[in-house]
Amino acid sequence: MNKKLIQWLNFLIIFGVNAILLSYPVTGLTITDDMGSEIVLAKPAQRVISLSPHLTELVFAIDQGEKLVGVMSFSNYPEAAKKIPRVGSHNTISYESIAQIQPDLILAWGSGNGSEAIHKLKTLGFSVYVSEPDKLEGVAATIRKLGILLGAKDKGENEANKFINRLSQLKENYSDKRKMSVFYQLSDNPIMTVSGRHLISDVIELCGGFNIFSKAIPKALKVSLESLVRSDPQVIIAGTKKENEEKWLSGWANRASMRAVKDKQVYFIDPDLLVRHGPRIIEGTEKMCNYLERSRKQENR
Repeated sequence: MNKKLIQWLNFLIIFGVNAILLSYPVTGLTITDDMGSEIVLAKPAQRVISLSPHLTELVFAIDQGEKLVGVMSFSNYPEAAKKIPRVGSHNTISYESIAQIQPDLILAWGSGNGSEAIHKLKTLGFSVYVSEPDKLEGVAATIRKLGILLGAKDKGENEANKFINRLSQLKENYSDKRKMSVFYQLSDNPIMTVSGRHLISDVIELCGGFNIFSKAIPKALKVSLESLVRSDPQVIIAGTKKENEEKWLSGWANRASMRAVKDKQVYFIDPDLLVRHGPRIIEGTEKMCNYLERSRKQENR
């Protein structure tokens, strides 16, 4: 068999194999999000839009920040996130901007962005991963899934394991602590809090606390002063920035009959460490646990 004939046969074989492969759909990557929907990508995402600050932080946590081509206005951490083009604010999404960017993956926050916006993005043909963890372990699961979707599986596994290790240590330290009734203050005017369906409630429970509004139906809700005084929590954890602490504290000073106020058990935690369901929530959890432990020791005096 001459050389030219062998080369021709090899070409036919290669061509035939490629034709067979192209005749079958590419399976690629398949991940199930927190809403139970499957996200299928032919290959790891290279152009990613994040519609929530916590998802932006998670992408940077697995060293994939360079793949972000659009974020929301409040994506301010880490510092590099501030330089990424904006595609919306806390209550609006610029579908036109997203269409121009043409991402191959959009990361959305279920309760933050809302089902209507997410549905619209899907009907426009975009692949949308929806994040909505209600347990701290869910944050680690999101880290792993984003690692797979963005082609950084090993980094995702490593970061998720670090998170779980710190979480396990906290659970070990606080699992047998005496329960403390807790009110988490989400906002000041109106006074708002979270129910047992919110991730912050899981943080309270881990630290040996009991969310006094755990049985409420909405994840976030307004509360009346009467119901708050009636519940009379032992500890108040207020989620606000440093510059607002004095104002919020003066508001509580007018409710001196409440046990937490009378015993000076009102503490502050930067809301970014708890409201954002990103890697820094473990820092917020550590602060919460420390404050509840401080309150226990105060009661024992």
